[in-house]
Amino acid sequence: MLKDALGSYRGSLEELNRAVNRMPGSAQAYYDRANAKSSGGDTAGAVEDYTKALNLGLRVREKFLAFGNRGIARADLGDIDGALEDFTAIIEAAKNRGLVRTALLNRLVLRKRIGDHEGAALDYQRALTITANKKGE
Repeated sequence: MLKDALGSYRGSLEELNRAVNRMPGSAQAYYDRANAKSSGGDTAGAVEDYTKALNLGLRVREKFLAFGNRGIARADLGDIDGALEDFTAIIEAAKNRGLVRTALLNRLVLRKRIGDHEGAALDYQRALTITANKKGE
């Protein structure tokens, strides 16, 4: 399996299943398979694999991407509380302002959906602050 320039993975799900079977302790194998499952429309399976990868311990970049991807998948499945937890994990731990801003924007959409307009407004203001600070650099 090879990562292309856009960060997506080529290789069949069967190849990724074999990789997971060969290396059941590999967070990266579960992460790669989660991405393939997500691309293939197996949202629930992707959530399971992102969770396994996170529990096994991913590198920092992949960890935040897994939280974000799992958050989107959870929201698609109707697990808004789980999705909010994933975006909050990014907001609280990520050092990259772009990742934090994206997580804030995703979380504000979910907050609006559940009627938390005050929380959504706070996330919006925080995202604007990050954007303004980026432009000033």
